[in-house]
Parts: sequence; structure tokens; C-alpha cells
Amino acid sequence: MTTDTLTRRMDFPGLVTAAGKPWHYLDSGATAQKPHAVLDATDRAMGADYATVHRGVYARSAEMTLAFEAARRTIAGFIGGQEDELVFTRGATEAINLVAATWGVENLRAGDRILLSVLEHHSNIVPWQLLRDRTGVAIDVCPLTPDGQIDLDAAERMLTPQHKLVAFAHVSNVLGSVLDARRAADLAHGVGAKFLLDGCQAVPRMTVDVAALDCDFYAFSAHKLYGPTGIGALWARKDILAAMPPYQGGGSMIDRVTFERTTYAPAPQRFEAGTPAIVEAIAFAAAVDYVSAIGLNVIEQHEHALVARLRDALRGMNDVTLFGPDHSAGIVSFAMDGVHPHDLGTILDEENVAIRAGHHCAQPLMDHLGVPATARASFGLYSDDSDIDALLRGIERTRRIFG
Repeated sequence: MTTDTLTRRMDFPGLVTAAGKPWHYLDSGATAQKPHAVLDATDRAMGADYATVHRGVYARSAEMTLAFEAARRTIAGFIGGQEDELVFTRGATEAINLVAATWGVENLRAGDRILLSVLEHHSNIVPWQLLRDRTGVAIDVCPLTPDGQIDLDAAERMLTPQHKLVAFAHVSNVLGSVLDARRAADLAHGVGAKFLLDGCQAVPRMTVDVAALDCDFYAFSAHKLYGPTGIGALWARKDILAAMPPYQGGGSMIDRVTFERTTYAPAPQRFEAGTPAIVEAIAFAAAVDYVSAIGLNVIEQHEHALVARLRDALRGMNDVTLFGPDHSAGIVSFAMDGVHPHDLGTILDEENVAIRAGHHCAQPLMDHLGVPATARASFGLYSDDSDIDALLRGIERTRRIFG
């Protein structure tokens, strides 16, 4: 363990058990632990600084409004966007649903097509199925390469002028495979389609620049980025947002309301009906500041080294099957012969090791892999070799139990 990693681990109070022992948390792909900086920001915003936003004329409300909109500016800048291009949502799931229910309903009709991939999270499948059932749009599924990456050569062959949207994961939540997002954007735009990226697994571990990626929509969550649950963001091009109808109706998203008609606020406020997640937005920005201070390049290199070490160790075990590419981003999925991932996860828990076991909200991918579930170890900026050592000890104990 390096001094930097030890210092980072000390920032995260959740990385110890109730008995004060180290907790080897390898489930950051599901949700990341929270640093003191985020906890402190939450405490201040919920306590001494708390007030409503956008509507109070008293000083603290005005100050909280400034902090809330500064948070939007920070988070938008984190991915290379502008503050008026970023909509706060309850998470990436709602962000994708927002696109489907507004842009999708407004722009897609029977005869149009959407291209997804085999490895998508359910949140990037089900909203489009709901849209299909409502509008008659067709869904096509891009295959994967043998090592578990979205096959962009196949996508190029599949895409036609009937395709109006391509929606892919930037990083797979199961395989850790990293999409060549710029090429995917070029392919989508080459047939006149819009391009959406699910960035949940990308933003915690690599630099994201929506302008360089040339995407049209980018969805991500705070809680995987060391921030709070219950908040995420949708970035979209300014002209696209301006043409999208409201997602929900209520306070804050209006310009003028009468019983005869209502006019709406400009984006992004148009898509943020009701009192927003004020505290969560401020804590979200604190998480972005924390990660930015460390550096995404540092985090990416750190996680790549851990992935390489774990994959090398698992590759040497005859009873373990590895999934995904060797150069995956912070995620390693595997299966042990004769051991259900849930059993492995239970035994590892007894060793103070936390992994994910299941289908990871990617059942079509499990069908493709020919397994009901996988075990998934996912790293964070606080992960270190001791976590891998504990995982390997737990796997060896499991082998003895089931041997």
C-alpha cells in the first residue's frame, strides 16, 4: 500500500467494520464509499447552511441558490459541459428515462430504429422498450467482440438511415470494457442518429469530455462517483434540450401558469419540477471536487494496476473463468466452477470482503455469457493490494469448502 492510497483510505470512514477491522470493499461499481469531504458538505448543507432555493428573498435562500447553481456549474464542467446543458435527475436511470419520455416521444415513430448493445444495463434497455411499446420504434442489438467489447465493426454494418438513436454504455458495469466512444459517435452521426452514452462507470475512473466524445446525451449518477444517492445528471446539447418538452409538471419548471395554458422555463429548469435535491447537489459537487483534486489520470492508472494484478492471479486458477477484456476499467467479473457467485459472496463476507454477485442488472449479457450470474470485484480510488489479497484468501477458502 502506498502512502497516497493509505491517506485516501483514511478519508473514507466506511472502510472499517463495526469491530474496527479493515473492510475490503470491492463493490464500488455498485456504489462508492463516501469521503469526509462529501459527508462534511452534506452536514453543512443540511444544517447550518440549509434553506430552499430559487424562491426565497431572504439572504440564506439566496446564498443556497448560489451554492446549488455553482454545484451545477462544477458538475457540468467536470465532463466538459456548460451549466445550462446539465439537468439534475434522481440518477442515470431517470436521466435515460427522461430522454426516452421527452426526446424519444417527440422524435421517434414507427419505422424508426434504436441501436443498443448486448452488454447494456437494464436502465439502458427498459426505457427504450417502453418507448417501443408506445411508439412502434424497433430496437436492434449490436453484438460483442470475443473479449467482450461492443463490436463497432458490426455496428457500422447494422446502422441505416432508419436508426435515429444509438445508446451505448461508455464502460460496461459487468465487463469493464471501454467503448471507443468517439468512433461510435461518428458512426451514429454518419446515419443521422443521435448518440447517448451511459457514463455511470466511466466518470469515476476516467476523464470525460463530452465535446471530444461528440455525444448528444450523457447520463451519470453521483453515488458511483463518491457522492450521495438520489441524484444524478443528464448532459445534453443545448439545442436538443431547448427543443425537448417537459418531463414532469409542477413548481420551478414553469414560466407562467393559468388555467388556460402554461408556459415553461428554459432548460435545464424545465426538466426539474418541484423542490430539487439541494443538499445532494451540493454534496455531488463536493465529490467532483474531491476526485478532481486527486486526478482522474491518477485514479485510472491506480485501478488499471489493480485490475491487472487480480486478473493475473485469477487467470492462474484452473477452476475460475474470467470475463471481459484484459484492459478493463476498474472491474473484474469471474465465475468459479461448481460455486454459485452468491455462495462465494457469502463466504467472502465472512472474511470482511464485499463483492457483487448476481446478474448486475444485465440479464441479456448473462444469457450471452452462458451463466446465470457472475462474481464482480470492482475497485475504487481507495482500493489497494490488501483488498486483492483478502479476496484471493477468500477464494481459496471457498475452494476448500466446496472441494
